[in-house]
Amino acid sequence: MYSIQNGFIKIGVAPKGAELQSVSNVVTGQEYMWSGNPAFWGKYSPVLFPIVGALKENTCYVQGKSYQLPRHGFARDMEFRLYEQAADRLGFLLESNKDTLAKYPFSFQFYIDYVINGNTLSVSYRVVNTGEDDMYFSVGGHPAFRLPLLEGELYEDYYLQFSQQESAGKWPVMSDGLLAEEPVPFLENTDRIPLTKALFYKDAIVLKHLNSNSVKLLSGRSGNGFEFDFTGFPYLGIWAAKNANFVCIEPWCGIADSVTADQQLTDKEGINRIGPKEVFKRTWKLTLIDGL
Repeated sequence: MYSIQNGFIKIGVAPKGAELQSVSNVVTGQEYMWSGNPAFWGKYSPVLFPIVGALKENTCYVQGKSYQLPRHGFARDMEFRLYEQAADRLGFLLESNKDTLAKYPFSFQFYIDYVINGNTLSVSYRVVNTGEDDMYFSVGGHPAFRLPLLEGELYEDYYLQFSQQESAGKWPVMSDGLLAEEPVPFLENTDRIPLTKALFYKDAIVLKHLNSNSVKLLSGRSGNGFEFDFTGFPYLGIWAAKNANFVCIEPWCGIADSVTADQQLTDKEGINRIGPKEVFKRTWKLTLIDGL
């Protein structure tokens, strides 16, 4: 585990999957990340690359050849190399190799950079196409935050508040991880989602193309929580394992296949394309709010 801290915030990151496993308030000692309890879900903040969500039949086609990828891709299960460490930052790198090329036919460098500044953590994904052809990929985050954040509070004390009013349907997740063809009503001229464990009994809440660029997780009792900025990510997932004491806020540049997907990677909804030597970068940010 690698860690950095300043006067406000401390983080810990594991080299496997370059996974963020701890974010804490240096002054109060409060931990914001889920514990990784395997009885519910044994992860903390897996990265999603080179796909987000599930492929139809776990298969995609590139230039007529089939490739098999598990849900959310393979990066979360691979060892990243620490390429940079300073007082305010940690940088990790994953590069394509013969094993990745057998599953996914593109050469790449995938950087994950963690930077702390005051009470804000910035997490950046940089994808570099090191091949000679256009590269097609998705990337996203899956951080899980403990709920309740404070002892003596309840899960139901918390809510999500978007930066703008939203009217948006949610896209049901089928048993095989694919998305339904049409959304169902969910948000209707509101900026708030009250949190309950029952909200996630039918898998994740999948939202597309919101007006908001950020959302706050707040306690209605103490005001404690954080702001989560997902500018540049067109899709957002909100999820928790059944009856678990956490909630995931998932910024995505990419999305699971729908039940009607044709499995062609180049045609996939939300797919990103970069040419040879081009770089793709997106950053999400977490800013701590101390309501005490």
